[in-house]
Amino acid sequence: MIDPATVDRVLQVYPMLCELPAPALAEMVASATHMKVPANAVMFDESQPCMGYPLLLSGSARVVKASPNGRELHLYYVEPGEACILTSSCLLGRSNYQARCVVQNALEIVVLPPATFRLLFSTLDSFRVHVLGRFSERMADLLQLVAAVTFQKLDQRLAATLAAKPSPIQTTHQALADELGSLREIVSRLLKNFADQGWVRLGRERIEVVDAGALRRLATL
Repeated sequence: MIDPATVDRVLQVYPMLCELPAPALAEMVASATHMKVPANAVMFDESQPCMGYPLLLSGSARVVKASPNGRELHLYYVEPGEACILTSSCLLGRSNYQARCVVQNALEIVVLPPATFRLLFSTLDSFRVHVLGRFSERMADLLQLVAAVTFQKLDQRLAATLAAKPSPIQTTHQALADELGSLREIVSRLLKNFADQGWVRLGRERIEVVDAGALRRLATL
C-alpha cells in the first residue's frame, strides 16, 4: 500500500488515473508498492519475467539491448509520466524481457502488480490510450534507430546526436558510445576529429557544440 501523499503524486504525474472510480483507485493503492532505486541499478535484465508495472515519479532509466561481448545498443529512455513499452509488452504478452533496463538517475517509482496493470489496461480507456500512444512513439523512434544503424555511418550518427542535444552537453565519451552502440575509443576519436574541425569543444564530461550547422550537414550527407 502507498500513503496518501504518494497517491497524490501518482495522480499528478499520471493524471489519467484520476478517472478511476473510488473503489478501483482504493484497490490500486492497496496493491501498489513504493520504491526508490539508486543510479546504475539494473531494473530488469534479459530473460527475466516481468514482476510489475512501474509508474515513475522522479528520475530516469534507459533500456538497452546487450550483446554477448558486452556492447550495448541504446533503445530508449523512460522518464516520469511515461510508460515503458517493453514492460507493457511483457505484461500483456505474459513473456520475459528481451532487453535490459538500467537506472540513469535515481528513481522513485510506484509498482503495480501485473493483475492491476491488466485491469487498468482493459477497463480505463485513457490509461490504454496512454500505453498504446507510447507504443506508437517508441516504434517510430526504433524504426529511426534501425534506419540510422543500417544506413548511416557512425560519424553521421554521432553528429546527429550532438546536434540534437542542448549545448553544453554534460556526458562522457562512454555514455555516448553506449547510446550509439559503439566503443568508447571510436567515439573519442570521432569527437577529437570534430574538435579539430572546430565543430565542438571538448571538456571533462562536457561537450560544447560550436557549429551545429556543420554537424547537421554531416548527419544528412
